[in-house]
Amino acid sequence: MTSLWDDLDSLVNAPSSFSAKTSERGTIKPKANFDAGEDAVDLRKAIEGLGTKEKTLIDILTHRSSAQRQLICEAYQEATGRSLLEDLKGDTHGDFEALLVALITPPAVFDCYEVMRAMKGAGTDDIVLIEIFASRSNEQIRALCDVYLEETEKKLTLDLKKEVSGDFSKALLLLAEGKRDESTSVDADKAKEDAKALYDAGEKKWGTDESKFIDILCQRSIPQLRQTLVEYKNISGKTLQESIEGEMSGELEELLVAVVKCVKSVPAYFAERLYGSMKGAGTDESTLNRIMVSRSEIDLLDIRAEFKKLYEYSLHSAIESDLGGDHRDCVKAICGGDD
Repeated sequence: MTSLWDDLDSLVNAPSSFSAKTSERGTIKPKANFDAGEDAVDLRKAIEGLGTKEKTLIDILTHRSSAQRQLICEAYQEATGRSLLEDLKGDTHGDFEALLVALITPPAVFDCYEVMRAMKGAGTDDIVLIEIFASRSNEQIRALCDVYLEETEKKLTLDLKKEVSGDFSKALLLLAEGKRDESTSVDADKAKEDAKALYDAGEKKWGTDESKFIDILCQRSIPQLRQTLVEYKNISGKTLQESIEGEMSGELEELLVAVVKCVKSVPAYFAERLYGSMKGAGTDESTLNRIMVSRSEIDLLDIRAEFKKLYEYSLHSAIESDLGGDHRDCVKAICGGDD
């Protein structure tokens, strides 16, 4: 299980999917010869006919890019005078409904709603906040914050401040600023210096200076941090992840470990999260839906490859055996092929 996280040598030059850009590594691609009006008509028939034709809903919504799905929503509204969102909510239910709604929600809006849901009510769903803020690029985080401001007329960072506290709050707020250094060049001396500072702040002293870890891990660029991880292992003999796990606890530990994992490999981090959402009794459908939809145009092919490497069976077969009904068919369609 550790092999992937500890192969630091190949890490520094490996590609990173820390970008908001849709890429060739997604499973969902824009449809050629796309006609939003035609899709809207087909969806309308599927919804208005006797009994909803779920297969049509799945076929259309999982084989169009997010941008194309937005155009379908507009065409549907024009043709029917109703929103596709309301009609899907009225006509489907449960996890299947939640997944279809996620598919027709623009990515930044979906991220924003997930953050809002994590902050709602008593206590916060910290693991959702950790997943989103540790794995998103600056651009994605800024887009999420813009939507939050539009929806609530408040700044997300100010609302987060009320919800979380202590060092966890400091780290999360730094990430939520969306200001991580984006330079692609690596300063080897700086990496050595940071690695030593982390070693001195943790392994080497009695008690831990968390602020050092927060400053470095939440602000340096991804390529710079990759080099720092290599240097840290050289100095300490341990990986930085092992040190964080040994020195810290609670939400701060979870957040910084998630950051380190995403620095190494965002797809491997998500493969692990997907595995966690399905293992044991009961499935964490909201995590499963969120990851499948939000990564479908970015790096889901890489996530599938990492899943197979880590667990020796395919993501497709995990979905097949863990879910049921229309929800399963729709998640499988997003997943694409079997590995």
